[in-house]
Amino acid sequence: MSTNIKYSILSIFLIFTLSSCITEDDYNNDPMGNFNELWRIIDEKYCFLDYKGIDWNAIGDKYRPYINNSMSSENLFMVLDSMLYHLKDGHVNLTSSFNQSRYDFWADSPRNFVEAIVESNRYLGTDYRKAAGFKYKIFDDNIGYIYYGSFSYPIGEGNLDQVLNYFAVCNGLIIDVRQNGGGNLTYSDKIASRFTNDRVLTGYICHKNGPGHSDFSKPYPIYLEPSSNIRWQKPVVILTNSYSYSATNDFVSQMRELPNVTIMGGKTGGGSGMPFTSELPNGWSLRYSASPHFDANMQSTEFGIEPDIHVDMIKEDMIDGIDTIIETARQYLTNL
Repeated sequence: MSTNIKYSILSIFLIFTLSSCITEDDYNNDPMGNFNELWRIIDEKYCFLDYKGIDWNAIGDKYRPYINNSMSSENLFMVLDSMLYHLKDGHVNLTSSFNQSRYDFWADSPRNFVEAIVESNRYLGTDYRKAAGFKYKIFDDNIGYIYYGSFSYPIGEGNLDQVLNYFAVCNGLIIDVRQNGGGNLTYSDKIASRFTNDRVLTGYICHKNGPGHSDFSKPYPIYLEPSSNIRWQKPVVILTNSYSYSATNDFVSQMRELPNVTIMGGKTGGGSGMPFTSELPNGWSLRYSASPHFDANMQSTEFGIEPDIHVDMIKEDMIDGIDTIIETARQYLTNL
């Protein structure tokens, strides 16, 4: 399945789902009505309740006694925020006019990244090039390096042609997506397509098709199509850490299916559910994971992807201004 077909199927499915929900009960715009509507949306539409072993009924029973119709909006938000935190999902957000709930999915993992070191003269320095969110340069050992901090930065085919042309003299390429919290899946596909000469199965997607926790469509295959523009033929190392999330997780899942690619660093943060948004009676916006992605072996990557070579930052290196993971990747590529 190409990227466009993947999104088309999802759009058609969501339109059908929304149109089929017109007969659902309307909830009052009071604290209890908003609580019940949020609970119902997650119960019927969130896609990982069974996978994560979450007893949503018990969680609802735990928090419902805290709701009364005389409570303030701030207190209601606090209760709903606490309830949603049990989902442990960075794609779940409740947004009001005064706050946004969030789950810090990386909080308990090694950060394995120091921005000041990457931007120091040892690595990027002041003479790096910058295009479409890429910061890139050629190291003295003839290894190319790209730092891409967000898949929200638009990137065009012309940008990729210019960048890959610049690296043509290099023996290998490092793509650093540590601290990349995600963004647009289109850019994930666009970049990954420059590293394959063949059509490659990279995963599957399912869609919620009923209110039951396990009501899903059949898995639809997702294929990475090779770009018709310049493609990279040499070894690549992708650097990851626990903040490599959402679209970055998708990028890593695709790239690890390619023969010349090695994933190095820490486990990614996950985030494999395609998010969707609903609205509560009071106008607050609720975002949640609605369609689960799987890798090429039909394994969920919601909890992250293990690297091929696990490397943690070394304290002594950091004190000396050295990025252990970049240095390991350079040595690895040099020795191939």
